[in-house]
Amino acid sequence: MFALIDGNNFYVSCERAFRPSLRGLPVVVLSNNDGCAIARSDEAKALGVKMGQPHFEIRHLEQSAGLVCLSANFELYGDISDRMMTLAAGLGPLQEIYSIDESYVGDLEGMRDLTQRAWAIRSRIYRWTSIPTCVGLAPTKTLAKLCNHVAKDAERKPGSYPKEFAQVCNWAEMSAAAQQDVLHRTLASEVWGIGRRIAAQLSEQGILTAWDVAHMPATKARREWSVVLERTVLELQGLSCISLEQAPPPKKQIASTRSFGQAITDLPPLIEAVSEFATRAAEKLRAGGQRAGALQVFAHTSPFRPGPRFYRTATIHLEPPSCDTKVLVGAAVAGVRSIYAPGYQLAKAGVMLLDLAAKGVEQQALDFAAPGSVRDQSPLMEVMDRINGRWGKATVHVASTGNAEKAVSDWRMKQERRTPRYTTVLDEVPIARA
Repeated sequence: MFALIDGNNFYVSCERAFRPSLRGLPVVVLSNNDGCAIARSDEAKALGVKMGQPHFEIRHLEQSAGLVCLSANFELYGDISDRMMTLAAGLGPLQEIYSIDESYVGDLEGMRDLTQRAWAIRSRIYRWTSIPTCVGLAPTKTLAKLCNHVAKDAERKPGSYPKEFAQVCNWAEMSAAAQQDVLHRTLASEVWGIGRRIAAQLSEQGILTAWDVAHMPATKARREWSVVLERTVLELQGLSCISLEQAPPPKKQIASTRSFGQAITDLPPLIEAVSEFATRAAEKLRAGGQRAGALQVFAHTSPFRPGPRFYRTATIHLEPPSCDTKVLVGAAVAGVRSIYAPGYQLAKAGVMLLDLAAKGVEQQALDFAAPGSVRDQSPLMEVMDRINGRWGKATVHVASTGNAEKAVSDWRMKQERRTPRYTTVLDEVPIARA
């Protein structure tokens, strides 16, 4: 048995946890630079706000319908996610954190009163974090995902599924007739693992619902589509083919990119930007216990603005591979100096770490330099990570990243509507007065 625990409208729910006045109002969370909607409350969905819709297209709803648009507060969302996942782990012995708001829990076979236990965990998560969740329980991960979908829609879309399946839905406790009804009500495009393109191809062959998918020959799914669809068919039939990933697979590359708050034309702010991007990428690299053998840096203008176009990249090979922030920032700065040209309004830049390998795996090279000429800075990097983890991001940083309060240019992303980072920044912790 598997369980899928999912936070409802997670980013919006995180905002409402500290601002209860937002409950019942249409709320949207915007992407970097306040560009487009990446999370919507049910009330915002009812207004017709679509996922990914640009902010300028929905701005009029702020006056006419009371829509509240907020800048993304990813530091807050990440911290609340950690708390939620810790509580979700209480449901069973094995856990796979699938995304910032979704967690699979496995090895639930033989657990007594599983549905009641799921209700208790859901209640605990809401009581301790104010995040509403839904839980799907089933013998396969695909069916658990389907049951989670049923639990959400049964609550927010009355009539779509029987109301007794709202919030917590257990496939194993359904009758055969109820299972058949759920599969008939669910479109094929809503099944985990079936994307828009494959759903359109299935539709052309008359395969429209989850019931149709579950009853198509698995050999046909593999022959005409892929082994992934074959597994989906088998999982809908109740045969578990997808196991929990308790440890995420090693990353093949790490990217840190950002659109600028305003276009930049000079080299100094560009150096600041790529230095910060390289710093963030280096932290992720060390967290995964890896080293990078190459670094790629890029910068480009906006395709939507008039004027001359610019898109250039540079790749710097690292000998030996490194996870040292100073080395990676130095490579990024050297790369951006080599591609920079004046006269362009640059809208975005980024750093990608390539040729990643485990820290303990190192390809030796013929090197006539004196032994020990390349110092191992790992202890220094570990201390820097601990300091920044304890006292806040960029407490200790490479000088070329500049200072957020004294930047040479306002290249950092717009967050004009960001709420306080209530749980991670001491100066932004709310103060209650009698």
